Amino acid sequence: MKKLVSLLLVAVMAVSMLALTACGGSDAPKGSGNNDAPKGNITIGIPNDPTNEARALELLQVQGIITLKDTGDIEATVMDIAENPYGVKFNEIEAAQLPNVLQDLDYAIINSNYAIDAGLTPFVTEGTDVSYPNIIVVKEGNEEAPKIKALVAAINSASVADYINSEYKGAIVCDLTAPINDGLDASVNYDELKGEKITIAASPTPHATILEKAKEILAAKDITLDIQIFNDYVVPNNVVESGEVDANYFQHVPYLNDFNAENGTHLVPVLEVHHEPMGIYSNKYDSLDAITK
Repeated sequence: MKKLVSLLLVAVMAVSMLALTACGGSDAPKGSGNNDAPKGNITIGIPNDPTNEARALELLQVQGIITLKDTGDIEATVMDIAENPYGVKFNEIEAAQLPNVLQDLDYAIINSNYAIDAGLTPFVTEGTDVSYPNIIVVKEGNEEAPKIKALVAAINSASVADYINSEYKGAIVCDLTAPINDGLDASVNYDELKGEKITIAASPTPHATILEKAKEILAAKDITLDIQIFNDYVVPNNVVESGEVDANYFQHVPYLNDFNAENGTHLVPVLEVHHEPMGIYSNKYDSLDAITK
């Protein structure tokens, strides 16, 4: 009798194990069910401001890492990720800080201005069809002021265009479509501007460096270009809105539109100068294979 009971218990246990396996239990192969997507340990740092976060996520979608919801909103966030089949973890970090924390991440998606400043090289960048031109911005109503027109002409010059193309070799892409040979506006009376100072707030790289070429053109007309360097994305707009500074150069149009809407400011673009392809960087890997394989 005891032998019969033992045989029955063995049979019941065998049936139970088969049932567990069929239902995706511990003996089922990983990834065999709809909910068994691979779970990785990869962490990617992305910018935490709306437009650049959306660009970073779009770049990852193009690379097949994630799929975004089709919301029609250009300001996608991690909350808009529909599929994350590789179980990637995301750290939303201030854009300027991403190069500083790259060593603590597997990958980071960084604006090229910050990457260049840190001596970093991407292994993947946005396509040539993606463009967020960085712009010269002034307070609404000042667009036709003589010193603003002089500033715009000096930046929209052949020497600035040549400098961007030769210095950055595609890492920064020039958007000056019709540069003026001498960088002078024929409608401006430069004699009346002699001794004037034009102030402009700018990010360090490449904005302030590019402005140095325009500074030379204005200096030849006895006009001083005072380049004030900022490392954040808020104060440069505030000082233009308040009238403390004449113009700024650090942002693209979607960021400006968001800033105006959120802060009630009245800032307008007057010139598209360059754009900075966003890229994927890593101190550990030279491809995305660590995620996908």
